[in-house]
Amino acid sequence: MPVWYVVQAAFAYGGGELAALIFRPRAGELLANTVLLVVLVVPCTVVLGVGGAWLVERTTLPGARVFVILLAAPLAVPAFVSSYAWGGSMPFVRGLGGGVFIAVLAYTPFVYLPVLAVLRGLDPAWEETARSLGHGPWRAFFRVVLPQLRLAASGGALVVGLHLLAEFGAFAFIRFETFTTAIVVAFQSTFAGPNAAALGVVLTGLTVVLLALEGAVRGRGRYARVGSGSPRAATRLPLGRATVPAVAALVVFAVAAVGVPLVMVLRWLLAAGGLDVATLVSAAVSTAALSTAGAVTAVAVALPIAWLSVRFPTRASRLLEGTAYLAGSLPAIIVALAVVTVSIRLIPVLYQTPVTVIAAYVIVFLPRALVTLRAGIAQVPVGLEEAAQALGVSPMWARARVTLPLLLPALGAAGALVALGAANELTATLLLAPTGTRTVATQFWAEASAVDYPAAAPYALVLVLLSIPAVIIMFAEATRGRSVR
Repeated sequence: MPVWYVVQAAFAYGGGELAALIFRPRAGELLANTVLLVVLVVPCTVVLGVGGAWLVERTTLPGARVFVILLAAPLAVPAFVSSYAWGGSMPFVRGLGGGVFIAVLAYTPFVYLPVLAVLRGLDPAWEETARSLGHGPWRAFFRVVLPQLRLAASGGALVVGLHLLAEFGAFAFIRFETFTTAIVVAFQSTFAGPNAAALGVVLTGLTVVLLALEGAVRGRGRYARVGSGSPRAATRLPLGRATVPAVAALVVFAVAAVGVPLVMVLRWLLAAGGLDVATLVSAAVSTAALSTAGAVTAVAVALPIAWLSVRFPTRASRLLEGTAYLAGSLPAIIVALAVVTVSIRLIPVLYQTPVTVIAAYVIVFLPRALVTLRAGIAQVPVGLEEAAQALGVSPMWARARVTLPLLLPALGAAGALVALGAANELTATLLLAPTGTRTVATQFWAEASAVDYPAAAPYALVLVLLSIPAVIIMFAEATRGRSVR
């Protein structure tokens, strides 16, 4: 729906008008901001995510049990809450530098968690064999470990890139303009839906580039194995003189990503006046109900697409998977406009109902579920199903009895990721929610955009509290198996 909405809007404008709209100087400035943001943030999140996972899982890092949790904790602080805390207390957090800073703090866990999960499952005998053949620790990491992390790291980087293309609230707070913020502001000020959709053509093109790069990095390697490998923990590498810098870097990251936002929220909460408890509870209940329904539906939609992508990697399956990423890269406001248009024209009875909200959540957050399920399916050996079928079990029953139990952790993590995003979603919810329905995110935005930070603080705190269960599920999935230490 959103891709069709963008394409028909482009055709409605015509080539000349569309070119004039896209190639004007203002659009060039927005494009430069957006591209620079992606180019700077994605590598930083990959380096921090992979490096952090390696430090807590493969080295003698002091306090590894604490840091393994702290590196995942930023997921419980929505990006726009972090932006609200930093931007409201530190005026210098502005522009491109502020955007990169906030995005790296908020999105690094999307790379860290899947990489940590893969590191946990790697057989330590592979690294030991490499070292016995003369490879030092670093060479063994780059030659043996890093290639096995490629699928998880590239998938996490893709999710980060898609978030950067579609993010609005986090950058609006610090006054950093991207294509998405400009599209939302233009729509809110002039209600020019077709104009906003036409600008979405540029974001669609950027997504195609991201997909091509991720596909090239992913390759066609297989990552499944039969058995759990060596039944022991890997030998940890001594950090030596790098211990103090490593600990200091992780402490700074945790304080910046979690400590400062929570301190500022609590500070403003203490300064708040009266609290409308009934409105807060109602918003929390609506948020939980809509995000849970969106998560269940998104996982049900993503599972067959991820299955085809991994087990039958044809051009058709790649195209099917790519359409989901294309739609997920578009700003939520465009997705919402597409849902509104289709529902009014084809199924008017669904307009202004929870169904349209859930449909938008599925479209926007489907990439989160796809990346997680794709990695989970890739690690389930096909030979297990074939063995079951050789014993007389039908293919469908073999998948239900053998494969599905192995996929349950990935299904839970995918659902948690979608629920986390849906609970924090802002623009689509504002446009699609039934009259009178408020979510915590929309109430937070209403107060914070009016620069009433103390009034917004209770909603910010509830957003964090609602995010904690989803983060626990994702963390449990990433750390199942061998213990940290």
